Amino acid sequence: MAFKIENVSKTFTSKDNVEVLALDNINLEIESGKFVCFVGPSGCGKTTLLRLMEGFENPTQGQIYDDDELVQNPSRERGFIFQDYSLFPWLNVIDNVVFGLNIAGKDEAESKERALTYLDAVGLKEFADKYPHELSGGMKQRVAIIRSVINESKSLLMDEPFSALDVQTRHHLQKQFISNWASRQRTTIFVTHDVDEAVFLADEIVIFTKRPGRIKKVFTNTLERPRDRDSAEFRNFVVEITKHIDQTDE
Repeated sequence: MAFKIENVSKTFTSKDNVEVLALDNINLEIESGKFVCFVGPSGCGKTTLLRLMEGFENPTQGQIYDDDELVQNPSRERGFIFQDYSLFPWLNVIDNVVFGLNIAGKDEAESKERALTYLDAVGLKEFADKYPHELSGGMKQRVAIIRSVINESKSLLMDEPFSALDVQTRHHLQKQFISNWASRQRTTIFVTHDVDEAVFLADEIVIFTKRPGRIKKVFTNTLERPRDRDSAEFRNFVVEITKHIDQTDE
């Protein structure tokens, strides 16, 4: 079992000193190697749970385990991709990508060769020597995604990583990413507002209620890969998931 979430709740204190319950009694088990998407209304606590699973924050009550080890702090075994770019402005593209590998003591020449392969796959090889301020928002996000993927951590936690991209680029990266995932079977937790994206990517789709976030339903996605967005089965599943999300506001 990659992650086990037991009776997790999270309360924040607002600027007005009012306690806000963001998550309420979350129980969830995620098997190793699975691709799981979190979906639900805005503000339902999807990103909050993701941050708790990484160890950036601790639950107000309950526990989260990663391979039976209590999560209390961030770990290099859990890669995290933020919704914003989080690139180092003083490093060029390729040095941003290999930063984690260098810290881990990997061979520099081999790391850069791998980085160029990844950059080429997303159309950024010619920008390897550019700096973040010279890139568009979508290009920055592609670099951030590659930087996390190339580190090959045991699991990968992703907070709406494709949301800033245009549809064509987003679909291309989804295909590239799922191909990379399939070859390595790395446990992946992926927050998204895009139901189409969740159905295309996920083995399991976890639907959250509106705040305070609770788990309303977990769907198993049995559609065969590679998935065809134009198929009746795909579209019907998107409609079914969307209906359940819409009902969380009723």
